[in-house]
Amino acid sequence: MARKRRQRSGGGSRGARANVHSEGIQSVARLTEEALCEFLDKPGDEIPFLLVLDGVQDPHNLGACIRSAEAAGVHAVVIPRHKSSPVTETVVRISCGGAEHIPVVSVANMARFLSKIRQEYGIRSVGTADETMDELYEVNLTGPLAIVLGAEGEGMRRLTKENCDELIRIPMAGEVECLNVSAAAAVCLFESVRQREFA
Repeated sequence: MARKRRQRSGGGSRGARANVHSEGIQSVARLTEEALCEFLDKPGDEIPFLLVLDGVQDPHNLGACIRSAEAAGVHAVVIPRHKSSPVTETVVRISCGGAEHIPVVSVANMARFLSKIRQEYGIRSVGTADETMDELYEVNLTGPLAIVLGAEGEGMRRLTKENCDELIRIPMAGEVECLNVSAAAAVCLFESVRQREFA
């Protein structure tokens, strides 16, 4: 079963925490595609919130994405079975404990998975793409949602992009063309959190 989102803490220190997960590999949360779909079919009081990574091959990026997803209360991180970094010791270490709490689900066909969660579970897929004119802060990111990001450099594959319900871009004020995928994931996830909990 996908993990339950924890409640936001009402207080306590927000100072820097020691990285207690930096030494040695910890236990890793596991979930099959079938078990994830069982949760999506009957989520109870939960509103499904997924992070989909289409072909992120750098274990440091995958680990950082998992860390941000866990902090944002995502239920599962979904990756393709092929052409993606596996959950290695490096991924677990960089996730700083995130990989212990949030399952990473490998799917055989990403385009089919996105189509299935739309048709069977009513989950919108919002992907990031440079060519769109719709900006992140202008798009509704509430309700059952999958945020979809592509591989480093190449972005999403064509069929993955075609199976997104909406494409967005992160507005950039500086001279660099784009953010690292893990930074982009954090920005998109926490904009959804802001809309869900603070707007």
